[in-house]
Order: sequence, then C-alpha cells, then structure tokens
Amino acid sequence: MNQVFSAEGILALRKSAVLLVLSIAAAVAIVVGSNLYLARENRESASSGKRLQEARSRLENARRERDSQQESAEVFRTLVDRGLLQGERRLDLVEMVNAMRARHQLLSLDYEIAAQRPLVLAGGRIYPTVEVLASRVKLRIRALHEGDVIGFVESLGQSRQGFYPLDRCHLRRVDATSPDALQPRIEAECAFEWVTLKEKNANRAG
Repeated sequence: MNQVFSAEGILALRKSAVLLVLSIAAAVAIVVGSNLYLARENRESASSGKRLQEARSRLENARRERDSQQESAEVFRTLVDRGLLQGERRLDLVEMVNAMRARHQLLSLDYEIAAQRPLVLAGGRIYPTVEVLASRVKLRIRALHEGDVIGFVESLGQSRQGFYPLDRCHLRRVDATSPDALQPRIEAECAFEWVTLKEKNANRAG
C-alpha cells in the first residue's frame, strides 16, 4: 500500500489546521468584540442623549419658574399699589361708590356689604405669606339707561382703589308709568367680591 503523506507532511498539515482554527477563532472574537463595543457605544450614546434631554428639561423648568415668579411679583406689586394690603376701609368704599353714582347719573343705589371671610381660590391654592380675604358686595341700581349701569360697573372693576371682581349682574327693564316722567327705566342687581390681602405674620410677636 502506497503512503500518500509522509510524517513531515502530516505534521505540517496539522500545523496549518491549527493556524486555520486559530484564525477563525480570532475572526469570530473580533466580530463579537466589535458588536459588543458598538452596543456599548449605542447604550452610552442613548444614555448621554437622555441626560442631555433631562438637563434641557431642568433648564426649561427653571426658566418657566423664574418667569412665573417675575409675573407673580408684578401682579403682587400691582395689587399692593391698588391698596389690597391696607385692609378693608368701608367708609372709603362708600365714598367711592357714591362718587361713581353721581358721575354715572344713577337715580338710586342701594348696597349691602357682607362680613369678611377667607376667599377660596381655584384649585385650593394658598399663599405662604398672605391670606386672601373677601367681602360680598351686593348692589341694587336704578337708572335711566342701561349704559349708565354698565359704565358704573366698569368703573368699579377698573378702580385703582381696590380689587372688585364682578360675580354677576342682572339687568331688567322697568315699565314707566309716564313716558315723560324722570323715573328708572333700568334696574340692576349686581354682586362683587371686595378682595383684600392680609399678611399672615402681621399679628405675630417679634
């Protein structure tokens, strides 16, 4: 029987086979390592993107909070300028309402001011340093024209001597006994909230 491979040839062939196996293993290791590296880079990139987005979100929230505080400060200054921290001065309100009555030529004006109470704000909102108080003011107005009533209501709402948000106002026509008589043609029933602020630490000692 003829021998195809010599001992030296078989040894060389084994060496080649080992090198081939090692080369294949190295190639597989390189591919697996590359995939692992790419996956890690993707995870780190996604994590970096998430951290960047969170940082941007925090910055935007800080800006909104700053703007909100600035707006709140401006509103507070406006309310202070309008005398909301001076407490209720009912005589001043009576004098102001009577002056507006004469200015808008109302024929009669009756009013009722209820006791002061804490004002419940929307959403149950409270302020740490001030308490919001309100007194219900009911008005019964008689006038020749509805424009006189509307002018009076608008003047009260725009007054710089307080804050009087309108709650309701119902107007109705009054039948005149004589077309030429100087008597009310319009009657209105309106309700306002007279809002004031009180510092919560105003009565604290020290």
